Amino acid sequence: MDWVERVTGIRQYSRGGERAPHKPLLLLLALGRFQHDGGVPIPFSAAEEPLRRLLREFGPPRDTSPGYPFHHLANDDTIWVVDTPGGTGSPGPDLRSLRSPGVQGRLHPDLAAALAADPGLLARLARTLLEANFEPSLHAEICQEVGLDLEGAPLPASAEALLPPRDPAFRMEVLEAYEYCCAFCGYEGWLNGMAVGLDAAHLRWRAYGGPDHVVNGLCLCSLHHRLLDRGVLGMTPDRTITVSRKFVGRTSTTTALVHDLSGRPVRDPQPGLPSLEPSHIDWHTAQVFRSPARAPSAA
Repeated sequence: MDWVERVTGIRQYSRGGERAPHKPLLLLLALGRFQHDGGVPIPFSAAEEPLRRLLREFGPPRDTSPGYPFHHLANDDTIWVVDTPGGTGSPGPDLRSLRSPGVQGRLHPDLAAALAADPGLLARLARTLLEANFEPSLHAEICQEVGLDLEGAPLPASAEALLPPRDPAFRMEVLEAYEYCCAFCGYEGWLNGMAVGLDAAHLRWRAYGGPDHVVNGLCLCSLHHRLLDRGVLGMTPDRTITVSRKFVGRTSTTTALVHDLSGRPVRDPQPGLPSLEPSHIDWHTAQVFRSPARAPSAA
């Protein structure tokens, strides 16, 4: 069995096209536990809060119960099994039922056996899940949350065939379009003739159909790229910056670097180059930004 293809094909249900990384996040959590304890079953009582935190931090803006993926991942054959004191089979997604003593989840025995037989499989599956569901700026943070060590593990070739190929020219095209300057704060920096601390950020994530094109790209400093992907920062249709009211920072540095961005216009690309496509702005607002937005800065 091609486990990379199997994992990439996990059924994901969403409302109105909303991104739904709920099952991948649970599976990443299970792989992290497997890496450390060899596949000991995970009681729902032990998984509930870590999974809730993962969904809150890396899932869609709408709140989702951790019972949803814990129950529904078992519908994907050979991936996940839920046990109860009465046998195998989930009692349902209801939290009260899942919190009953003895309810636990585990990787399917076939998958657990494959992971034990192939030491590199775990990292290949985790890389595939991350690449298929999240922007690269979030990968290290998710791994830290679930306890995964993927140091040096590349994306497997079988996964590359299943996912859209990256355009190697995208970064240079975006940085040139914005003249090597952060479109949010104006930062630019060079070392030995090379731009440092600047990224080409996707507004609509590649995992959800975002193209490697300047109409979907922003030149951002590394800080504001990360905050864009976490939903702290966003944009209005008329390309002014929004800051999530849920983001908290009390120092003058945070105020200057983040809060004061609220209401500022986003830098335009060079004349003659296309601006951001409104549909990609709308996608980020609906799928990533943690609304509501703060009131625009008085400055």
